[in-house]
Amino acid sequence: MPLPDTMYCAQQINMPPQLPDILKNFTKAAIRTQPKDLLLWSAAYFHALSEGKPLPVKDRLEINASHKTDTGLTPGLLKTLHKQLTPCETCSKEDLQKKWKGLCLPEDQLEDLLVLGSFDSDIDWMEFFALGCGALGGTLLSSLTFACEILTEDGEGGAARIPFTTFVKLYTYLAHLDDDMTKDHIDKFLSSLQAQVDKQSGMIQVSNFNIRRK
Repeated sequence: MPLPDTMYCAQQINMPPQLPDILKNFTKAAIRTQPKDLLLWSAAYFHALSEGKPLPVKDRLEINASHKTDTGLTPGLLKTLHKQLTPCETCSKEDLQKKWKGLCLPEDQLEDLLVLGSFDSDIDWMEFFALGCGALGGTLLSSLTFACEILTEDGEGGAARIPFTTFVKLYTYLAHLDDDMTKDHIDKFLSSLQAQVDKQSGMIQVSNFNIRRK
């Protein structure tokens, strides 16, 4: 049976008052994030929005983001993951996979990081975060620099300070993955930073350890 021809006028169409703002914010978020798969990312975006959870959105558009190994991971995307998966100290492998997929990141890179960290179903987020910085940086120094720049609460172009306790966890974890780094070397390096940390009320910044690299 054919549907009747029904005419609607503007007064008969209910437009939710918040819809224009939702669509505007969505459009801005898509432009900043530049997802490789817009439909996949959109599903993750609106799912997070409906649950009141952190959105899979970058803080800003990354111009000429580094893809040296064509992994797709960028500082902005790692920062977005960090916002989505904290403040809990651990996250489930399933939740990480879901957030990773929502940002349209390659699954094989995630599997490589999971294998490298020997993670089970429950993942220490800061350890995984450290490996993500390692994928971005390539070297221990550059990995720690990325970590400070992502985690800092300083404004853009600022000192990029983070708590020394956080730095110690990241540095120690990454250093232990390097067979050439002895415990004595790790301890001496951390001790060499203590004076500067004490002057900065328990914080450390990129310049503190750049000049002490070996």
